[in-house]
Amino acid sequence: MKCFATALLLLPGAALPAADPHPVTNPESAFMLGGPWVPENTHQIDFASLPLVNHEHAVVSDVRKEKGVNQHNYLTHYDGRFFAMWSDGPGVEDRVGQRVKFATSADGLTWEAPRFLRPEPPHSGPGSPHYGTRTDQGFRYIARGFWQRDGELLALAALDEAAGFFGKSLELRAFRWKDDETWEDAGLIHDDTINNFPPLRLSTGDWMMSRRPHDYKSAGVQFLVGGVKALDDWQSFPVLGSASELTAEEPDWWILPDGNLSAIFRDNRKSGFLFRSFSTDHGRTWSKPVRTNFPDATSKVCGLRLADGRYVLVSNPNPKKRDPLTLSISEDGLVFTKMIHLVGGRHVDYPHVIEHDDSLFIAFAGGKQTVEVLKVKLADLEAVVMPGRPIVSQAE
Repeated sequence: MKCFATALLLLPGAALPAADPHPVTNPESAFMLGGPWVPENTHQIDFASLPLVNHEHAVVSDVRKEKGVNQHNYLTHYDGRFFAMWSDGPGVEDRVGQRVKFATSADGLTWEAPRFLRPEPPHSGPGSPHYGTRTDQGFRYIARGFWQRDGELLALAALDEAAGFFGKSLELRAFRWKDDETWEDAGLIHDDTINNFPPLRLSTGDWMMSRRPHDYKSAGVQFLVGGVKALDDWQSFPVLGSASELTAEEPDWWILPDGNLSAIFRDNRKSGFLFRSFSTDHGRTWSKPVRTNFPDATSKVCGLRLADGRYVLVSNPNPKKRDPLTLSISEDGLVFTKMIHLVGGRHVDYPHVIEHDDSLFIAFAGGKQTVEVLKVKLADLEAVVMPGRPIVSQAE
């Protein structure tokens, strides 16, 4: 990583440590994006001119005619087929009456007709006077991802009042896939909780996922660790500084090669950069979040460690708008050295990426009204070569 040291960006108001990031020796490093193609000011990247990659494309659901919402997209592969889930409701976005839909596919590109995964939220269906509004007098479901646990497929969904983010009745629930291809309520996962992605398994055997309580904007974000003895058996650990250093939103995290953890956060104070924090004790404590040089549109991101040990991060890096959606690649989970254009020329966001066989499958929302999937072969990603000089927008 030393060859990228000269590409460090001096962020306004904060000096970058000279050394490369490390969860133990240099957790305060802001270096997250590097390479000869990266300009000193990463906001000056010409995002429309990033290298392209071959891919196949499919639309799973489209509610533009109904003027509804499709977002919070998640994928998994279970029992020989792909599953997608998302939030579906009246109007954009997260209004009273919003439910969760799902669809299945044999190949990840040809999808069966969407079906409702959840019934109507309590007293909040089309017959309610509050249907389609933003009020604490009605409820909504929000899709939260698939969790494969002990051979079972669980779908997670949050339920709360549909006024702001989030209501005081907030809870995270699980629903179990049955042989008759229906979903049954498997119970409460954790009260006062909305996760961002489903749990991942730690080396300790515990599961871990992010947690935002209803008052997270002032209380900060946390991580839940547990989920082994029972679906609702968790301990919650705060990320200190996630409310004071930034307004942390939609966390994601991954396990580094040395077993330590790296978490990244969208900054709702609109700095235009991702923040990063590290844990060296399996999610119990976290370093103070630091603003990195990785640009961001104040949008949801999704990272994944591949089977070959590399890391990918799907995000909206253009700080001006959620266009394009890109895929970045890192060898070590600390510094990303490739950034590849996936789809753009329109509003695209809320990605989720999984690996299956020799390909990545990436779900995303188009204008918050379509659920779409890209299939990208890993060999095609490997073939992408970044330029040897900065990709700088001429408008800057």
